[in-house]
This record gives sequence, structure tokens and C-alpha cells, in this order.
Amino acid sequence: MTAPLPRAVRADELGPPENYTLVGHDPGPPSPTQVRISIRAAGISFVDVLTAGGGYQVKPPVPFIPGSECAGVIEAVGAEVTGLAVGDKVVASGWGGMFADATNLPARVVRKMPEALSFEEAAVFPVSYATAWHALVDRGQLKAGETLLVLGAGGATGYAAVQIGKLLGARVIGSASDEAKRALAQAGGADAVVEARGDDWREAVKAANYGKGVDVVFDPVGGDATDPAFRSLAWNGRHLVIGFPGGIAALRTNLPLLKGASLIGVDVRQFGIFEPEKSEANRDTVFALAGEGKLRPAIARAYPLEEFRAAMADAAAGKSAGRIVLVMG
Repeated sequence: MTAPLPRAVRADELGPPENYTLVGHDPGPPSPTQVRISIRAAGISFVDVLTAGGGYQVKPPVPFIPGSECAGVIEAVGAEVTGLAVGDKVVASGWGGMFADATNLPARVVRKMPEALSFEEAAVFPVSYATAWHALVDRGQLKAGETLLVLGAGGATGYAAVQIGKLLGARVIGSASDEAKRALAQAGGADAVVEARGDDWREAVKAANYGKGVDVVFDPVGGDATDPAFRSLAWNGRHLVIGFPGGIAALRTNLPLLKGASLIGVDVRQFGIFEPEKSEANRDTVFALAGEGKLRPAIARAYPLEEFRAAMADAAAGKSAGRIVLVMG
């Protein structure tokens, strides 16, 4: 009996999920420096949907298969690859190609999967946790005893930041838009949570920090959330810009001066390009912590690959507490 042809979600023109179809797609054997992975689960983030739609700051070439992170089992290994073998459970991140049953990826972006994680959890682990670690440790220099305010605390990177902030010894305040997301932030270790859309938001943040400003803001939200969050900083505070699904905000330049505060950009993709050794060391750290059971993503919903459009719409809406994943097979 012939094995069914592997499938992939593909479009000839970037655009909404309706542009994409599920087609037969066999990536073939890996090159000497690649491994072929039988994908068991792929994560879907807001950025994945934005990229697929052509709205990301860097546009991929077409035809395009979305998906930037996955987990699965190695099916074949290139002749020059060492340290990985057929049958290894692995996790990988890259730029496209992972909404599929199988893919070939450079061995350098593939890591053995932490045994403490399921395929679904592992599929959404690399990007969010590497981003949050880079933001809080490298860029924000968060210290034990400081206070961290996490916007979008029930989202992908926000939830990761809550967990990492607690590991680093900070007091963590999570801001989220609904009760389920606030409950998730608390389950992840947040010491206090606030309603993101409350009229008294700044007062609630201040009260959650015993009447003081916060030391670090982790901001993957943007839009109307950025200005009041920056104003909530204490002296020498750091505001980390992770992303802006809520829109690109304008900040008055007198605010950093008055607070002795910093506005700091976080781009984990370029970090990997310009500082590859440090980027890999960070990933070693977060993967080790996951292996110890200290870091674990939350899954909101899993969709079969055939329901990719519904999954993409769910991820784009940003209303789920936890991550959206596609499952294959």
C-alpha cells in the first residue's frame, strides 16, 4: 500500500487564510546539511498570520507555506549532519514552511525536544520563550526584587514572560483583557493581575505594586496600551517593545527624560542574525529549563491540519487564553 502524499498549506499570493489551500507537497530528501522532519504539531502565532497575509515588516517569497515553529520526528538526516538521528523527537523554528506534514530544515535550527513537553507544547515553545528570555535578560536586565509588568499576559510571549519573570525573582503583574487570560497569567505565576481595559488601569497597576512605579514593562501589545504603560514606569524603568498587534504607538519624548527611563526594542530574529552565539546560548538555557519542568507553554486549542483556516482566524483574533496549534496525522 502506497503511503499518502504529504500535505502543506500553500498560497501563490500572500493574503487572508482564504488565499491558502491544502495541497500535496513532498519536500523530498534533505540536503547534506538538513534533516527531514515528520511534523506532529505546528504553532500558530499572530505573527504567523500577519506574515501569511503580507502584513509583516519582511515579506516572504511566494509560493509560501506559513509556519515558524514545529515539533516532530526526524525521518531522514543529511550526510553532513551530526548529533541528530532518524527517530529523534525534535523541535524547530524558522521562517515559513511548517504548516505541513513534512519539511526539510537546516540542522542548525533543529533541537532535541525536551522530554517534559508534549508535541503540542514543544511546537509553541521555541520562539515565545527565546523572545521573552532575550527581552527580560539581555535587553531589560530584569533583576531579582524588581517589578515586571506584562501586557498581554495571557498571550504567547506574555505568558512566557510571566513564567520567566518569576524564575528571575521579580514581582510580576499581569495585564490581560479577559478573566480567562488573567486566570492563565496567575496560573503561570503572576503575583497580581489587572484588567487591561479598565478605566482605572494605571491606578490598578500602581496599587498592585504597593503604590510604586514598575521597573520593567514587557509590551507585546502596542497601540493604546503603550503610553499608559510607559507612564507607569519608576525611575530608571525599561519599557520593552516586543510587538504591536494593537497598532504602532507614538510616545512623547519628554517621558523618557522625566523618568530617566528607556524605550528598548526587542527583535529576536535579528538578534539571532547579529549575535548567533548568544542567541544559541539563550536557547540552551530555556530548553534546559523546559526539560526541568520549569517552563511550559499553555495550549488553548488544537486543530487538525485540515482546519488551518479556522486555526489561523483563532490565532489572529487573539481571544484565546493560551496557544493555538495545528496537529498532523
